[in-house]
Amino acid sequence: MTDRPLTLMAVHAHPDDEVTGTGGVLARYGAEGIRTVVVTCTDGRCGDGPGGIKPGEPGHDPEAVAAIRRSELEASCKILGVTNIEMLGYADSGMMGWPTNDAPGAFWREPVDAAAARLGQLIEHYRPDVVITYDENGFYGHPDHIQAHRVTMAAVAATGIPAKVYWTTVPRSVMVDFERIMRELGADWDEPDPADGDPGPEIGLPDDEITTWIDAKEFGSLKYDALAAHASQGENIVFLRMGVELFTDIMGTETFVRVRDTTGVSTPEDDLFLGLR
Repeated sequence: MTDRPLTLMAVHAHPDDEVTGTGGVLARYGAEGIRTVVVTCTDGRCGDGPGGIKPGEPGHDPEAVAAIRRSELEASCKILGVTNIEMLGYADSGMMGWPTNDAPGAFWREPVDAAAARLGQLIEHYRPDVVITYDENGFYGHPDHIQAHRVTMAAVAATGIPAKVYWTTVPRSVMVDFERIMRELGADWDEPDPADGDPGPEIGLPDDEITTWIDAKEFGSLKYDALAAHASQGENIVFLRMGVELFTDIMGTETFVRVRDTTGVSTPEDDLFLGLR
């Protein structure tokens, strides 16, 4: 046995990403006394500015947006009881195809081995038992999410420290309900148009391919409040339109695919730390 605390590290692309797929597990495991570490790879400068000003529009100040989003990240993590926040400090690359993809300092253009070396230093420092990040498509195809996946998996391979690694996902059954609810709430939810060509990988997985289901409904209100702490991006955070009760019903269970395991514990599982305590 060791005096080192059990540790969960979640590696995310932007401020606010820590909440959507992992806010529940961060709150739950933090409440259980497990050390929780959020690593945010970019500064979120391609988010909305005050008043909903979009990137590229007159009055959008990327540096000011980054400063606001850092303070919102800190507020969100305080609500979730996160023990440590680490920011790699790369510039937000924006959506795929934006000119910001190739801007100096953009995360998307950073060599994977260079960013992985920096993340690897944090893994060496915290020695997380469990690491969470995105799948190879970055869950929905955002370049910074894809890069976070590549960098995290390279750092895990280089250090060999985490006992378990997970990718966030959503059951396809939940996606059907979510899409219906969003339409009922008046949110834009466009189906891919076959005429547009390849729409890319479908979001989520069939339910039977998900290895890990974590019940965090007890912490649904904290997760909702943490997402609301990212107030500058409120126009883009459609989940808040649900209200806390429906939000908890839909997003109170967080789901993952386990892609690395040294414990030998079978799946499906209902605890990220099964086999570690």
